[in-house]
Amino acid sequence: MDLFDFQAERKMKAEAPLAARLRPKTLEEFVGQEEIVGKGTLLYRAIKADKLSSVIFYGPTGTGKTTLAKIIAGTTKSHFEQLNATTAGIKDIKEIVERAKKNLGFDGKKTILFIDEIHRFNKTQQDTLLPYVEDGIVVLIGATTENPYFEVNRALISRSIIFQLKKLSKENIKIILRKAVYDKERGLGAYNAEIDEDALNFLADVSDGDARIALNAVEIGVLTTEKNSEDKIIIDLDTAQQCIQKRAVNYDKKGDNHYDTISAFIKSMRGSDPHAAVYYLAKMLYSGEDPKFIARRIIICASEDVGMADPRALQVAVAAAQAVDFVGMPEGRIMLSEAACYVASAPKSNASYLAVEMAMDDVKNVRINTIPPYLKDASYNGHSQLGNGIGYKYAHDFENHYVSQQYLPDELKDAVYYNPTENGYEKEVRKYFDFIHKNT
Repeated sequence: MDLFDFQAERKMKAEAPLAARLRPKTLEEFVGQEEIVGKGTLLYRAIKADKLSSVIFYGPTGTGKTTLAKIIAGTTKSHFEQLNATTAGIKDIKEIVERAKKNLGFDGKKTILFIDEIHRFNKTQQDTLLPYVEDGIVVLIGATTENPYFEVNRALISRSIIFQLKKLSKENIKIILRKAVYDKERGLGAYNAEIDEDALNFLADVSDGDARIALNAVEIGVLTTEKNSEDKIIIDLDTAQQCIQKRAVNYDKKGDNHYDTISAFIKSMRGSDPHAAVYYLAKMLYSGEDPKFIARRIIICASEDVGMADPRALQVAVAAAQAVDFVGMPEGRIMLSEAACYVASAPKSNASYLAVEMAMDDVKNVRINTIPPYLKDASYNGHSQLGNGIGYKYAHDFENHYVSQQYLPDELKDAVYYNPTENGYEKEVRKYFDFIHKNT
C-alpha cells in the first residue's frame, strides 16, 4: 500500500457512515445476542480459541450478523475471504478456493470464507461450494435474513451450526445509541451532542430491533441540528421523530416474520380479540402484504373457527374479499377490518371443521361396500329394476319434515361427525337435533 492508498483508506474510514465506524471490533464490545456470544457460550469459546467450524448466522437486519463475521476476521489466524452473494458468482468462489488450497499447502492455514446474504446464491452456486466445505478447504460463515432451512442447500446446513440472532432489545439499542452520541473516537462525541431520554426511548422503539436504523437516525439528527446557545446539539423527541418519518416495521413477506404475523392474526381472531386482530391486520397492510392473501385467511378462519356458531361470518368474509377486489386499496383496508372484527367478535365453533376431518379419516381408512340401496339414484333407465331408490322415505311427507332413516353406509351407521356446540346459532341447531329425535 503506497502513501496515496493509505490516505484514501483513512479518508474512507473517517467518512464512513456512523453504523460502519461504530461496528464492534471485539466480542467484548458486541451488544446483544448474549445467548449466542455471551461469555462461556459455544460460539464465544470457538472464536476466542480460533477453532471455528462452519456456521450460518440467521436473523433480521441490523442484529449483528456481519459484525460477528468482522470480529472473527479480526481475531482469527486463518486467512479471511469475503463475498456478497448478490454480486458474486461461481468464478469468484473458485478463485477463493484456489487461494485457499495454496494457503493450506504453503503455511498450513485454513481459509474462512464469509458469504453475506448466502440465501441469494442459487442451487448451482451452493453446490459448487459444498465439496470445499466438506473437505475443510474453506470454513464457511454464512449470513442470511431468510430461514436457512428453506433457502440453503441441505448438505451445507448439515455441515454447519445454525445460530439464530434475535432482534435487539430496546435496552441494547439504547446502549448503542449512547455510545454513538458520546464516543469521541468513533462516534459523534466531537459534535458536543446530547440525546434526551424521550428521544432515546423513541428511537429504540421505532427502530424495531435494527441497530442500523437507529444509528442512521441519530447521525442525521446530530449532523443537521443547529447548536443551542450553550454550543450543544440537543437531540430531543421532536428531532428524533423528524429523523424517522415512518416507523420501521420488521416484516418480510417471504420470511419468518410473515408467517409469524399471519399466525398471530389468525390466532387473535380465533381467540376473540378484535383489538389484536386489527393490529396484526394493520401491520401486514402497512408492510405491503397482499390484501387478497389476508382476505383468504379471514375466509378460512370464518369457516374453520366460527363455523355454524355464526354462519354469517363466512358471508361477511367472502363479501369483504369481493369488495377489496372491486374497490382496491387503500380503502380496501376498511372492508378487511370489518371482516376481521366480525370474525374475531363472533361466537366460535369448530364442530363443522372437526366433522369433515373425522369423515375424511373414515373415507381413507374404512372400506365401504355400498351406499344403502334406497339412497341410490333411480332416475336412469334400469336402475329402479335393480332396487335403487325403493324404500326411500321422503322427509317432507312426515311430521316436522323429518323421518328417522339410515343415511350412512352400514359400516358407519353409528358414526357421529357433527356435534353442535352450545355457542351462538349452533345452540339452535342442537335444540333442533334434540327436538326431532324426541318426536320421532
